Amino acid sequence: MTVNALAAVNAYRAAARGLDPAAAAPAATGPGQGSFSTLVRSALDGAAASTAPVETQMAALAQGKADVVDLVTAVAETELAVETLVSVRDRVIAAYQDILNMPI
Repeated sequence: MTVNALAAVNAYRAAARGLDPAAAAPAATGPGQGSFSTLVRSALDGAAASTAPVETQMAALAQGKADVVDLVTAVAETELAVETLVSVRDRVIAAYQDILNMPI
């Protein structure tokens, strides 16, 4: 499946808004209550929210009210968001493993 440049730019822009630390920074309520957990939570919520347009486009296409191009674009944007989320997950796991391997 090819992704056009506009869909890629829109998906990266949406991911950047979802991962913006300034927008996701919570008020610190105590030790261990940092912005990292909020950042991860907002990234997961953003990836989950990116599936909503695909579902509405699929329903509209089934009713004959939408174009196939719109559905393909929505699927491509969702695919890009999921791939970005998987990459972030892999980096977090690699960092965690690096921390575990550090000498005490």
